Amino acid sequence: MSTDFNRPISGNVLPRFAGIATFMRLPHIPVEDAENIDIGLCGVPWDGGTTNRAGARHGPRQMRDMSTLTRNAHHALGIRPYELANCADLGDCPVNPIELEDTLQRVETFFKKMHQNGTLPLTAGGDHLISLPIMRGIVEPGAPVGMVHFDAHTDTWDRYFGGSKYTHGTPFRRAIEEGLLDPKRTIQIGIRGGLYHEKDKEWGLAQGIRVVEIEEYFDLGPDKVVELARQVVGDGPTYISFDVDGMDPVYAPGTGTPEIGGYSTHDAQRMIRGLRGLNLVGADVVEVSPPFDPSGSTALAGVTIMWEILCLMAEVVAKARG
Repeated sequence: MSTDFNRPISGNVLPRFAGIATFMRLPHIPVEDAENIDIGLCGVPWDGGTTNRAGARHGPRQMRDMSTLTRNAHHALGIRPYELANCADLGDCPVNPIELEDTLQRVETFFKKMHQNGTLPLTAGGDHLISLPIMRGIVEPGAPVGMVHFDAHTDTWDRYFGGSKYTHGTPFRRAIEEGLLDPKRTIQIGIRGGLYHEKDKEWGLAQGIRVVEIEEYFDLGPDKVVELARQVVGDGPTYISFDVDGMDPVYAPGTGTPEIGGYSTHDAQRMIRGLRGLNLVGADVVEVSPPFDPSGSTALAGVTIMWEILCLMAEVVAKARG
């Protein structure tokens, strides 16, 4: 095993409250200099696709701060990710806070550079629209990925306010239309909450998406839901997208579109761990909105999910390296 991989700064060397905040206390390496990075942690500090309660643009900064609480070894899985993969904080993707389509292009360009370098992206949002340009940057033409999507909402709506087709409620409809996402290898877990019309959920079902509404989730339990997820995505390239509003707002109040009746943080961790061994090509954790939770508990929940996913991605890297 290589000894040249980046390591987080130890809390035994520099106190966790000291130093410049980076994801997991890893070194910061600009994306332009990241040719040898296996997994790039980064932020997209943008919420221009938000339709109601803005604030997710501040998510990456607070998540970096709370990530100082993570350590080097997974207590349940026994994975030490920094011994399996070379990881770094690649900083924040450039965004335009007042121009939506310009931001979509900037995000696509940033992640295309990561993809060209062979770096797997692990991203902190930002609102959920960021998943679309990330996919544009990392998905090869004609090779749509599967997805395990944790959320209270399907995000497969069409348009808002009579015309806008790019919002945090539409990214996966656009991704399917653009051939980036395979709906028959997509599962959405935790869906709930009111609709504008009962037909709002019909489009995704018609495409072949497996939707696990929250009632079915609690009937089955997290372990059986994960078994179902593994059956749906199979062995092909798979993306994980985790919206923190999939969790109950008791656990994640700092989000723009909270829906009561969700799963717990522990159930979320348990489901992520159950995806161990999937062919992961990237992941994001989105919709952490610090203005609605200045305490940082939602950011801690979100960045801990990033840590869980990081451990799985590190094993993917190690397996590919042989």
